[in-house]
Amino acid sequence: MFKIFQILLIATTLASLAIPTTWATLALWYRLPFGLPIRVFVASGFALLGLAVMTSLFSPRRLRALATFCLALASVLFWWSTLTPSSQSNWAPDVSRQVTGQIDGDTLTLTDVRNFDWTTTTEATAHWETRSYDLSQLKGVDLFMSYWAGPQMAHMIVSFDFANADPIAWSVEVRRQVGGGFSPLADLFKSNTLVIIAADERDVVGTRSNVRGEDVQLYRIKTTPEKARALLLQYVEAANALADRPKWYNSLTTNCTTVVLSMIRTIVAEVPLDWRVLANGYLPDYAYDQGVLANHLPLSELRAQSHIAKRATDFGLNPGFSAAIRTDVPIPRP
Repeated sequence: MFKIFQILLIATTLASLAIPTTWATLALWYRLPFGLPIRVFVASGFALLGLAVMTSLFSPRRLRALATFCLALASVLFWWSTLTPSSQSNWAPDVSRQVTGQIDGDTLTLTDVRNFDWTTTTEATAHWETRSYDLSQLKGVDLFMSYWAGPQMAHMIVSFDFANADPIAWSVEVRRQVGGGFSPLADLFKSNTLVIIAADERDVVGTRSNVRGEDVQLYRIKTTPEKARALLLQYVEAANALADRPKWYNSLTTNCTTVVLSMIRTIVAEVPLDWRVLANGYLPDYAYDQGVLANHLPLSELRAQSHIAKRATDFGLNPGFSAAIRTDVPIPRP
């Protein structure tokens, strides 16, 4: 029994060293503000230190080695705590502005609404607009899922439909710098900041369906105008807060799905945690189980009718795009 306990203790200690060693090595690799040779040298040095300390557990010098490791890790953590997101940088054109909103009674005025005309996956004619919406004319909410890396992962866009205006779509994205990109691993380590985009659907949906060739699916959400309004105002509040105080994007904890779910929790009594929140390609399955989609249809049939890419490409990025892509998409019954 003592031998088993000893083995478990060693295994636990090794794991408690391996995890922070891996984290610190990657943090130094991705975030040190130096060229490649120095980053390789420092990150490799910390990795070797961790391996040396793990080996020293079987030697008389283990306490001294552990103390050295703790001191080195504390130094990395202190440096890490000093990294703060900036509101000023050489941002990529499509994420160069953060939308903000003002509310006056039932009138919502949004500044820096994106309405780009995309010609390629990286080139577009930029249009940033100020738009006003009558909140009393808000009809409902729609969910777009754009699949770019297989069935497990998708980008989530929430759009608000008005009786007297085109829908306004909201997208939580990585605020890339010019020449930068999206990396799920790098974005665990404060590589990019967060941006909330409010855009015309021809822009934020059309670029995915018509230009990038992604599999875009559209689901109508079962909700009331009052709840739709509350969620829209949550988006506005989050966008204004982000404009005042930038936040880091994180592939696991602060992404297009988790940010929206945190908003929904403020207006819905209970939103159960589920593994499909992380593997967000299965988010429609989760929403279906929660009864907020067109549940009068089997999920397989609902999914089959949700694909809008062909309708989008057939119609083109023309006025009337939003109405065209909603043709034959099932509407939830009361």
